[in-house]
Amino acid sequence: MINTKKMIVKSLKSITILFLFVSTFFATAQEIIVDSVKTKTKPVVDYSKKQKIDGIIATVGDYVILDSDIDKAFLEIQSQGESTKNITRCQMLGKLMEDKLYAHQAIQDSIVVSDEEIKEKMSQQLDYMLEQLGDMDKVLKYFKKSNEDEFRADFFEILKQQRLSGEMQQKIIGDIEITPEETRNFFKKIPENELPVFGAELEMAQIVIKPKISESEKQRIISKLKEIKKEVQEGASFKTRAVIYTDDRASSATGGFYKINKKTPFVKEFKDVAYSLQEGEISEPFETMFGYHIIYLEKIKGQELELRHILMMPKVSPEALQEAKEKAITIKQRIESKEITFAEAARQFSDEKETRANGGTLINPKTQDTRFELTKMDPELYGQVSNLKDNEVSIPLLQDDAKEGKSFKLVMVTNRINQHTADYSKDYTKIRELALKEKQINAIAKWTEEKIKETYIRINADYKDCEFTNNWLKK
Repeated sequence: MINTKKMIVKSLKSITILFLFVSTFFATAQEIIVDSVKTKTKPVVDYSKKQKIDGIIATVGDYVILDSDIDKAFLEIQSQGESTKNITRCQMLGKLMEDKLYAHQAIQDSIVVSDEEIKEKMSQQLDYMLEQLGDMDKVLKYFKKSNEDEFRADFFEILKQQRLSGEMQQKIIGDIEITPEETRNFFKKIPENELPVFGAELEMAQIVIKPKISESEKQRIISKLKEIKKEVQEGASFKTRAVIYTDDRASSATGGFYKINKKTPFVKEFKDVAYSLQEGEISEPFETMFGYHIIYLEKIKGQELELRHILMMPKVSPEALQEAKEKAITIKQRIESKEITFAEAARQFSDEKETRANGGTLINPKTQDTRFELTKMDPELYGQVSNLKDNEVSIPLLQDDAKEGKSFKLVMVTNRINQHTADYSKDYTKIRELALKEKQINAIAKWTEEKIKETYIRINADYKDCEFTNNWLKK
C-alpha cells in the first residue's frame, strides 16, 4: 500500500532542506528529492556543538565536502528566511552528498551550465550576506577565507555545483509523465483512513483598470531613449546608462544584462526586436506591456543572445490615476445593480489580457488551476478577499506592480471550497500532482541507488554514526 501521509510529509520536508540548494528553475525537483536521517534509538553525536578543525568529511566521485560546507549550507537556507532549527548536521551532510552525486554525474553526462547565471546568483546571495554580516571582512571571517578573491572563487564553485545538481535532477525526472489511469490507480491504493485532507480554498476573479498614459509622456520617454542611444553610439557606456536609467529592477545591478534564447519566457515584442539586431547594434525605442525599451546586442552565440536593455516606464499623472479609479467605481456600481455581470464586465473593460477572455478568473501560478488554498495564498491577496462575502465586489484596490506600474482592480470571490477529504472527481488536479510526485520520487530513488553503487564514496569516521536513508555507507 502507498503510505500517502508519509509521502506528503517527505515532500514537505524536502521543501525546507532543498529551498536554496538547487536553482529555482527546478522547483519541482526540489520538492521531491531529499535525504533524511532515520529515527534511531541509539544516541547521535550533536555535531552542532562539536568544534573541530575544518577538513574533508566526505568524498563523492570527484567532489569533496568540508565540515565548513555544512555551515555554508545552513547560512544559505537562512538567507531565504527559512528556519534551520530542525535540520541536523547529519541531514545536511546527506543533502550535500546528494548534490555532489548529481553534480558528479552531470559532468559525466556532459551537462553544461552558464557562468553568467551563476555570477548573478552569487551576486544576489552575497548582497544578503553583506546585509546580514555587515561588511566583506566579516563575511571572509565567517567563511574563514583570507581574501575576497579566494572567497568568490570558492563560492562560485559551490553555486555551480548546486546548479549542476539541479540540472541533473531535472534530467532524471524531466520526461516523467502521469496518465489518468496511473492517477486513478494511485488514488485507489490509498487506504480510506489515510486520504489526504485539502484545506479551504477560494476561486476568484478580478478586473484591472490601468490609467491612461498621455501622448506627451510617451514622447518624453521615447526621446530620452533616443538620446541615450546617441550617447552610446558616441562612446558612452550602455551598461552605465542602464544602471542609471532602467526601471527594470531585476537587471539594473548588472547594467541591464540578460542572456536569452528562443524559449526564454520574455514577451514576444522583446524577443522579436532582440533577434532582429546584429552584434553591436542598438535598437530603436519600442513598446511592450512593461513600458518602452532599447536593446544593445552584445554577442550572438548560436541561438543564444547576450544583450543589455534599458526599460523606461511612463509616469502616470494624478489625474489619470483618479480617472482610472472613477472608472473602476462605475463598473462596480453597474455590477451591483445587476446591469452587467462581473464576467461580462471583465471581458468588456479589464485591461489585464491574461484574465480578460475568461471573465477575469484568476489562475493559481503554483498549481495552474483556479483554486487558491487559504493557508498558502499570497498575504496581500488574502487580505483583499478574506472579508468579502459571496459575490461581493471589492472596493477599487490600488496596486503598484514593479513591472507594470500602478492600476486599480476589483476582486470578487466566485466560489468557496471548504476543507475536505480528497475526492477523486473534485480534486483530480491535486491527486494527479501527488501521483506524479510519487513517480518522480521512485525514479530518483532508483537512479540514486544505482549511482551510489558505481561511484567512489568515502565518509569521515566522525559522521559514520549518521544513519542515512540513502546507502552512502554501502552497508
